[in-house]
Amino acid sequence: QYDSKKSGGVTISHLRFGDKPIRSPYYITKADFVGCHNPAYIEKYDMVQDVKPGGVFLLNCPWDVDELSKHMPAAAKKYIAENNIQLYTIDALKLARSFGLGNRTNSILQSAFFKLANILPIDDAVKYMKDAVEATYGRKGDKVVSMNQAAIDAGVENLVKVEIPASWSNPEPDAPVAKPEGARPELADYVHDILYPTVAMRGESLPVSAFLPTKNGILPAGTAAFEKRGIANDVPEWQPANCIQCNQCSIACPHAAIRPFALDPDEVANAPEGMKFIPMTGKGNEDRKFAIAVSVMDCTGCGSCASVCPAKQKALVMKPLDEQREEQKNFDYAVKNISFKDTGFAETTVKGSQFKQPLLEFSGACAGCGETPYAKLVTQLFGDRMYLANATGCSSIWGGSAPSTPYTVNKDGKGPAWSNSLFEDNAEFGLGMASAVKQRRAGVAQVVKSLIETDGCDAAIKEAGQNWLDKMDDSKESRPAGEKLTELCKAAANGSGAVAELAAKVVAGSDMLTKPSMWMFGGDGWAYDIGFGGLDHVLASGENVNVLVFDTEVYSNTGGQASKATPIGAVAQFAAAGKAVKKKELAQIAMSYGYIYVAQISLGASYQQAVKAIVEAESYDGPSLIVAYAPCINHGAKAGMAKAMDEAKRGVEAGYWNLLRYDPRLEKEGKNPLIIDSKAPSASYNDFIMGEDRYASLTLSFPERAKTLFGIAEKNSVERYEKLLRQQAMYENK
Repeated sequence: QYDSKKSGGVTISHLRFGDKPIRSPYYITKADFVGCHNPAYIEKYDMVQDVKPGGVFLLNCPWDVDELSKHMPAAAKKYIAENNIQLYTIDALKLARSFGLGNRTNSILQSAFFKLANILPIDDAVKYMKDAVEATYGRKGDKVVSMNQAAIDAGVENLVKVEIPASWSNPEPDAPVAKPEGARPELADYVHDILYPTVAMRGESLPVSAFLPTKNGILPAGTAAFEKRGIANDVPEWQPANCIQCNQCSIACPHAAIRPFALDPDEVANAPEGMKFIPMTGKGNEDRKFAIAVSVMDCTGCGSCASVCPAKQKALVMKPLDEQREEQKNFDYAVKNISFKDTGFAETTVKGSQFKQPLLEFSGACAGCGETPYAKLVTQLFGDRMYLANATGCSSIWGGSAPSTPYTVNKDGKGPAWSNSLFEDNAEFGLGMASAVKQRRAGVAQVVKSLIETDGCDAAIKEAGQNWLDKMDDSKESRPAGEKLTELCKAAANGSGAVAELAAKVVAGSDMLTKPSMWMFGGDGWAYDIGFGGLDHVLASGENVNVLVFDTEVYSNTGGQASKATPIGAVAQFAAAGKAVKKKELAQIAMSYGYIYVAQISLGASYQQAVKAIVEAESYDGPSLIVAYAPCINHGAKAGMAKAMDEAKRGVEAGYWNLLRYDPRLEKEGKNPLIIDSKAPSASYNDFIMGEDRYASLTLSFPERAKTLFGIAEKNSVERYEKLLRQQAMYENK
């Protein structure tokens, strides 16, 4: 039983044991034992109530009884007290880290379960578990085996039985769940009536009538901000004295949970007590303060921000969530009260882009996700005029984890219009959206032309109308020109006659006055594989659309099956002995048309190259394709997802991935259209791939085959780069 998030979402395992076959397909609601492995869950879900009277409840947490009283809901405390529930705690996270296991608490909690559940003698259970560790991790060496076996002993020895306070029999009632303050009316109703009960795993109690206000499946934007999951063990704490104000932590964050802010004096004066600032750098910012704010209750604790910090002494240090909860009020204040302002740093730079509000926030992605930083960046640059067709896959799950919507709106109520399509036809779906908007805009333009040519039309409307017609395809100027025209037409529509009628039509179509930014998102399974025919058709059409491919080199969402983007030698589902054929060269295929803007980017390798490519692609009047390297939990990187950006950088340095931009506009200007942004490989290809389980595991299972395939793969990487150099030289010779 689980929610719709990627890894990090709630999962409830219902297990039955007995001497006879058990055929019970329903959930357990009267259990002998219930274990809660994440302390954040105890405040959100009705967990204790699933324990039968006299049963055992185990909570993984660092709290003593007084702290338990603060965190435990009133209904849970009362149920425990009235039903003689045996309450135990264990700080499995602290124990795991003491053994060098990081956040991996499974061995500790499993042995604690066997100790408390009493389904077989504990000595036997411990022996079986240790034997399983030996069989599972024996190849990784004695150290790994001993760490896990010590963890098993710790799970048995470190259980704490909680004496239930008498006050729990009659606890103070919890505050009633209220509608969120300050939210848009339709958003407040949705959050209160649908989101809150659903994220509490009580969605099945909602009647169909509760969903009718959602307008046939159209959900209000920005609901993910109200989940406040609090699932991180550790969250970043900003160290102002060490900060160099580069904003790299923000661009790397997969969940938009850490953001920079520029504060004017009055915003500083009204800030919550304890909020930290430093003098802001840059011309024109002499009176301003700079702050990094962290939404600790939305952070997933991946540590990517701290990992990428380039300061000599890290400006971000990971600290336990319980020590940082007060930081949430600073983030909430900053988002609500600090205005966007011209800092002098261009929006098309890494630093400048991060002062813009991300219109993708707090998604359902895995901690450390390699996909969401790209999508978030696109929304920062173009989100307030963006239409988005999303292929089914990881990006449709983290982009629309029911009942929440992480795509949000700015303070003017503008944000991405997001819709999910089938896996195989997303490109066609996106082209349909683009064609519909194109036709509607053409219709509005015709109405404006008729209006300004109509007798009796006011001179101001004529001027504004012609100004908009001149600027309707200008991404910067179309909005202010359209807003001025709309304002004048609203007044004229109150009159009578042909002018009033045409003015009313302009007002009715005013959502088409701003030049749209048309996007299609999807993974490599869609773009390289199942949806490739449609993608090729759309790119070949010449239409002004933008395609962003999250290349994880595997079907990430459905269990890690090999795709046509999977490289030689990688182990995946349906390629257990390592993929035998080379990766499809999607960028090369698109470049062969000659009129498609094409880029390959890797955020961790070059933040600025990624920003530059995305801006160039969107500004190109024609089809564009951006293929983005996205480290994924399926890769099994030994450094972990906290180092996802570093992994992306290492891949480029080793020649595993090449950075490039192909811009047809340059060829028309007599310049070389192919820019190779990555240098010749400077690091070991083999060292890079051996840092990931998807390759390293092949050396254990099929060592000779691994040696052969890896040799071919490295040779291919060298040839691929040399081919790019030859193409570049060819354009030079033209």
